[in-house]
Parts: sequence; C-alpha cells; structure tokens
Amino acid sequence: MALKGVDVSKMVSAGGLVFEALRRAIIEGELKDGDPLRQDEIAKLFHTSRIPVREAITMLEQQGLVKNHRFKGAVVVGLSIAEACEIFDFRCVVDAHVIRAAVPHMTPALIAEARAICDSFASSTDPMRWGDLNRAFHITLYQASNLPFHLATLSNAMDRLDRYLRAQLLLTDGHARSNAEHLGILEACARGDADAAADLTVAHIRSAQHALQQHLAKIQAKFGIVETA
Repeated sequence: MALKGVDVSKMVSAGGLVFEALRRAIIEGELKDGDPLRQDEIAKLFHTSRIPVREAITMLEQQGLVKNHRFKGAVVVGLSIAEACEIFDFRCVVDAHVIRAAVPHMTPALIAEARAICDSFASSTDPMRWGDLNRAFHITLYQASNLPFHLATLSNAMDRLDRYLRAQLLLTDGHARSNAEHLGILEACARGDADAAADLTVAHIRSAQHALQQHLAKIQAKFGIVETA
C-alpha cells in the first residue's frame, strides 16, 4: 500500500493530555474536593474543543476521582473514612500478592534503582516530591511481578488515596515513618525474602491507613462533617 505507517500507540490524544493534567492537579491537591470542572473553562485553557474535555472527565469518573451531578456538572470527589478503609483493605491483599510475586524476579539493578528512590525520599525536604517518590518506590519494586493488570488496578487505587496520603505525610510524622518502613521492605527484597517483603508491605499500608484515618477524622471533627452509611 502507498501509505506511510504511523505508530499511533505512541501518540497521546487531546483527551489523554487533558486527563493527565486534570488527574495530576487532583492528586496534588491543586483541585480540591468539591471543586467543579467547568468544561468551557478547561477547553479554553487547553485550546481545544469540549469533546476532549468530556473524554477526560469520563476517564476521571471511571477512576473515581470526579462525579457528574445533574444540573451541576462534574466535581472532584471527596473520600470518606469508610471508602479509604475499603481501598486500604484492597491494597493489603493486592500489594502483598504483587510484591510476593515480584521478589524472585528482582535484579540487582532494580534493587539499586529502588534504593536510589528510597534515598531521594529520605533526603528530600520538598513535601511536593514525597508523594511522587513514595509511589515510584513501590511501583519500581512491583514491576518485577509481571502482573500488568494488577499494577493498573493498583495505580487506580493509588490515585484515589494519593492526595490524602500527601497531606498525611506533610501534616503528621508520616515522612520519617514511611522512610523507615521503605528501608525494611527494601532489605527484605534484597535478601530475596518474599514473605517478609509481603508482610512488611501490609504493615506499611496499615500504618498509613491508621495515620490517614486520624487525619480525616480531625478534618471531619473540625468542620462538623458526619458520614452517612
């Protein structure tokens, strides 16, 4: 055929670009719980039509980051303590399975990469980087599992919790505690102890859950928020 092929798999659509920008703004807290996503304003900001914006909002809704309300449009979704606990319970099961599967396949190069990220997390004084480095540490170790569906599902769960965990790391002793827990997980991986790595990962998740529950409870008490069943 007299056609020049193009690898469309390496191209990002306008909707994908808008999605990634909005997703990051939500995760980093630039867009807060309850903030509206006005399609006209977003389209103007990205110099595009409303079609890619609608696509992006649909993807965000699928990940549980926004919700469409009749007459009100899309707004950023808050996270209740009950929802957070459910996600943490889910992660305890899936993260443990993934890292247990990953440890036998971890190479010295991968361990070195994770250690470098761990060192960067420990030495960073920029709270805005802590969330990214925390996530990068876990994802780097999990890559060796060769479980792409599990990793994609975990990524969505992390998106749901990420902005709250960033606040928790900043407003509590979460940074120092997470660093110590990361080191323990890393050492278990380095010596090839998959069961210990899984157990320490679960303990790490539960530790973050407890701190975040306390953080969310304080916010609810401050503003008189009562969760409904």
